[in-house]
Amino acid sequence: MTLDVRTMCLGALSEAEASGYELQKNFKEGPLAHFLEASYGSIYPALTRLTEEGLVTCSEQTQEGRPDKKVYSITPQGQDALEVALRALPAEDRFRSEFLFFMSFSELMDAGQVSRLIDDRINTVLGKQAILEESNREDLTPGQKFVLGYGHAMMKASLKYLQDNRHLVEVPQMRPAPAQKNNGITSPSLNQDQ
Repeated sequence: MTLDVRTMCLGALSEAEASGYELQKNFKEGPLAHFLEASYGSIYPALTRLTEEGLVTCSEQTQEGRPDKKVYSITPQGQDALEVALRALPAEDRFRSEFLFFMSFSELMDAGQVSRLIDDRINTVLGKQAILEESNREDLTPGQKFVLGYGHAMMKASLKYLQDNRHLVEVPQMRPAPAQKNNGITSPSLNQDQ
């Protein structure tokens, strides 16, 4: 099964009622940020469909000096649908990293740039570790504690790898000399020292 925004909305709403804005913030910055990207453009259509299907309800709360806030709550049918979705096997994790793309071409960069990229990545990992520390509360469910611990392990392993292996890409690499064109004929460049 591929995790979708509808299932994520049901999962979040099973924890507490929320507005679309609060869900989006939870998916972007909160504990659900690690699972799937969810924008306003995908959350609101998902909430509309879930409401039409009777899996969530929507009520309006009056706000002083602002438009009414739509708050969504999961229904018993929505809770059942979430539990059915959780019985499926999850799809394989997908990992994408612009940082690793850059590192795969580190021999084309100067050592200072490579060092800056690694330092920035280390600072990012340390920042994520701090966020995880702030998320560690007594009221977490066992599942939330498991996910938090998994996140800690991943960040710790990333940090150790970066610190222990940065020398592999910071050392100036020997790169092949570029080919030179000579009257339309391509030939390898000659080393002046030979």
